[in-house]
Amino acid sequence: MELSLCPPPYVIGDGVRLFLKPLKRHDGFRSYPFVPNLQVKCTLTKQTHRFLSTLATTAATGDHSATNRLIRKFVASSPKSITLNVLSNIVSPHTAQPGLCSVALTLYSRITEASWFTWNSKLVADLIAFLDQNGLYSESEALMSETISKLGFQERKLVNFYSQLVECQSKHGSERGFGNSYARLLELLYNSPSVYVKRRAYESMVTGLCSMKRPQEAETLVGEMRSKGITPSAYEYRSIIYAYGTLGLFEDMQRSLKQMENEDYALDTICSNMVLSSYGAHNKLADMVLWLQRMKTSAHLNFSVRTYNSVLKSCPKITSMLQEHKSSEFPVLIEDLIAVLDGDEEALLVEELVVGSSVLKEVMVWDAMELKLDLHGAHAGAAYVIMLQWMKEMRLNFEDESCVIPAQVTLISGSGNHSIVRGESPVKALIKEIIVQTESPLRVDRKNTGCFISKGKAVKNWLCSLPEKREIVANRKCYNRPFIPS
Repeated sequence: MELSLCPPPYVIGDGVRLFLKPLKRHDGFRSYPFVPNLQVKCTLTKQTHRFLSTLATTAATGDHSATNRLIRKFVASSPKSITLNVLSNIVSPHTAQPGLCSVALTLYSRITEASWFTWNSKLVADLIAFLDQNGLYSESEALMSETISKLGFQERKLVNFYSQLVECQSKHGSERGFGNSYARLLELLYNSPSVYVKRRAYESMVTGLCSMKRPQEAETLVGEMRSKGITPSAYEYRSIIYAYGTLGLFEDMQRSLKQMENEDYALDTICSNMVLSSYGAHNKLADMVLWLQRMKTSAHLNFSVRTYNSVLKSCPKITSMLQEHKSSEFPVLIEDLIAVLDGDEEALLVEELVVGSSVLKEVMVWDAMELKLDLHGAHAGAAYVIMLQWMKEMRLNFEDESCVIPAQVTLISGSGNHSIVRGESPVKALIKEIIVQTESPLRVDRKNTGCFISKGKAVKNWLCSLPEKREIVANRKCYNRPFIPS
């Protein structure tokens, strides 16, 4: 039996696009995948956390000389990647630190003096949006004027900058900044004969309106696109669908889904995950069950790790089970988890996810040398259910005498490099807890702290020795230690 390992999913945020490999559309243009409901996290080392803490304390005292010295020393002694990551962390709408708004421009100015600096319109757009959101209007306008002057009459670069600015302002939720940048982009759109400029502008304005919770206006804009001979892409429809869904306007969401399908854009897993996230945000668990069943009956829709993430983060009992420090219930068998959920909608969701799902096969490789389970991209709830599902499937396989026992078993949890606090992985902490509770032979790999390893025969003996469901339900001793995420 040999299964193929799929690439780990990317971690991103609400309404945020990942600029992955572009997809060529039927009209000759290139589009990019839209992936919803995950957050882009600017992960920082403990050293840079200390720098930000010191910087905030120094800035609060009003000592500009000390603040400038601290910034100058940091930029001079830090690599390019870390320096830019710190600035991105300060100005990001997901990790924005208003207390540092007065020093963000100083840090950027010092960065521009570094020998390695290359001008980046996206970084400038982020900074302008951050300054505007925090009331530094003159500074943001000065930086915008400087950027426009730099770009001159290069329409493509100008439309990309305005588009990035519209998207940044919308993510910050800045009505004033969004209105100003939207107006500039609209003027460029109407005055330019370039189809590229028009398409790029429409795409960003639709996205921005959806992020600002104005999907009705975004729909009107899509109609305008169509009237001008520009075919809306699946990206615009997904933005509108997700905007209606997050607002709880499910009839409009369903109408937009049908309209997208009428335009010959097939419903895919990405869009389905958006629908699940929307239902989950409004505690519509029964609708999530029905949607999962629809996905199962479709030949074109497959579950993904993000499907697990979208569903399980919306399950309050499971979330509480994994987060509440005083919890005394921690099932370590999938059947027992369903029993503890006591037949409610969460139990139905877990059953729909695990029965007939191909996700486990996609995140696992199994041959004679190694059995590898990769939990990269899985949130704690998803990793928990996949781990329990894996334990059950491996036990059934190992009970077959003809089963090939791998020389080594490797479980990849990640070491926390992409967690909010770098080096502190909730998934790794969860796996440790399951290992301790079940007396598993898996141990942290000394060569790679983001992995757990063991001999294949030891894992087989462990899994085959686990008690049956009825024994665990009767004897809760394996639940008596709560999971506390690090």
